[in-house]
This record gives sequence, C-alpha cells and structure tokens, in this order.
Amino acid sequence: MTVFLRNETCEPLPASLQGGVVAIGNFDGVHRGHQSVLEKALEEAEKRGLPALVLTFEPHPRSVFRPENPVFRLTPAPLKARLIEALGFKAVIEYPFDMAFSHRSADEFVSAILKDWLHATHVVTGFNFHFGKGREGGPAFLIDAGARNGFNVTLVDAFRDENAEAISSTRIRDFLARGDVSGAAGLMGYRYTVDAEVTHGKKLGRTLGFPTANMALPRETRLRPGIYAVRYRRPDGTLYDGVASYGYRPTVTDNGDALLETYLFDFQGDLYGEVSSVSLFGFLREELKFDSLDALIEQMNRDKEEARAMLSGVRPLSTLDSKICF
Repeated sequence: MTVFLRNETCEPLPASLQGGVVAIGNFDGVHRGHQSVLEKALEEAEKRGLPALVLTFEPHPRSVFRPENPVFRLTPAPLKARLIEALGFKAVIEYPFDMAFSHRSADEFVSAILKDWLHATHVVTGFNFHFGKGREGGPAFLIDAGARNGFNVTLVDAFRDENAEAISSTRIRDFLARGDVSGAAGLMGYRYTVDAEVTHGKKLGRTLGFPTANMALPRETRLRPGIYAVRYRRPDGTLYDGVASYGYRPTVTDNGDALLETYLFDFQGDLYGEVSSVSLFGFLREELKFDSLDALIEQMNRDKEEARAMLSGVRPLSTLDSKICF
C-alpha cells in the first residue's frame, strides 16, 4: 500500500497508478455503506483491468470548518488506509483539506485533480457526494464533467441495514457513545478498533497484578467510559485477548484525560512505544468507584473471566473483520 500526500508541489503519480478507477469520499469508519462504494470501485477496476484507487481528504472537513469542535474520528488516517488496503486497493491518496482547498471551484477539482493529476478513467462515489466551493458540485455536475473530461461516473445508492435504515458514521458514533460496540460493529462490518502508541502510566495496574498497555485516545473520542472485552494486535501481527478499561480511573484518581488501559491475557513483556491496535468486542460494565483496592482487584478478576468467556466464542463478522481482528 502506498499513501500519497498531495500538495501543489508533489510529484506526479507513478504511471502504474494513473488512469485508474477512483473511489472518492471521506470514508470515516469505512463502514458497510462506504464498503458498498469501495466494492463497486473494485468491481469496475477488475472488469476494466485498471488499478483501483481511493481519493480521500485529511483532515476531516468538519474539523477544518469547526476547529473548536473537532469530529470524533472513527478511523484516523493510518487506520483508514489499513482498512482500505485490506479491501484490495492499490493506493490511498490523501488530499490535504484546508480552507484554501474548500474555496476551489468544482470545475477546478475535476480538471486539476481528477483529469490532470489522476487521469481518472472511471469515478465511483456515493449518491450524495458534493464538492467544490459552496458544495456547488453534485452528482449531476460530476456526471456531466466526466463526459466532458473523458471519465465515466458510477453513483452508489445509500446502503441500508437490516432495518432499512441508512448506515452512517453518525449512527455509529451514537452507538459508541452508549457503549454499544456490538451495534456499532453491525453497521461497520468489523469491530470498532483504535490504533495508538503504548505510553508509560503510573504503573498501578502492575502493583495490583494487572499490568496494562496504556493508550491516550484523542480528546474528541466519544466512547462510553467502561470495561470492554477486547482483542489486542501488536505491530508484528501477534494477537492477544484481553480486558480494557476506558475512562478516568475513579478509584485511584479524580482528574486527568481519559485513557484506554488494556490488560492482555497470557502475556509478559514490554509494549512501551509500540503503536498497536485494540478492537472492542463487548461492553462488560460501566466505570465504577470502589471503596478499596481489594474490592477493585476482586471486580477486575470477575471482569477478566467474563471477557475470556465472551471472547472464546467470537467469530469474524466479515472478511474485513477477519483481517483486522482475527
């Protein structure tokens, strides 16, 4: 997988990636709705014998327009690229999104990026994709621009779940805010996963017999504080089942930022400095304040056994889930 960061001075794309089928979108969450767009692009690329590429934008446009209220990213850029790679794309192209870019016209977007830079042969996007200054470019505009600039366009309708509701990143964020990681997984097609560096903490867990891998997630994360059954992946691909606490550690502290603290089953070693993944399989209980450390340890042992039981019978939800969490 090659990720290209595009700016006004970057080199042209390699010839092997030019003239391909390009899926366009933000794709935060790479959920089942996004996957319907991405799978259509892969299908068109295979049919035509062309490379399949994804054009996406970083940072998330909502965070540019409202920097005081940054969006809770379901899949930050590195994780999004890894998920898209797992689906089978040749490259993810991250185009820097800033206020200057937002003021470029829809015609400029088509001519400078799709035609002159990517040399797109076919473009696939969602039915409601808009682009250019003031969102002037819509589906009809894109189809007409494609006809004038030598590329075809496929629009993909909204993908609906088993209850006929359109799948969206907003719905997934709402599930996670309630701690319903199973509901979120049903919309995403894989378990909600975070990537972060393991950092040093106060090492209280080690003294209690539960050493943890501590990760600071972005402050805008809207995951419900509580205890989760999880699967942990190290950079070398090694997997461990575990139990994780996300929150503010009310028994031992009353302040500070939220941390994800993961206790790995059957593991001994040093994880500091590694950028690892934690996939959430189930919510066990809310975060509680205990009267003593002994009471906390007793509950942690119960959490450990409940997480083991939950994880013992899990199966992949999809091929993508298998590649990410199994």
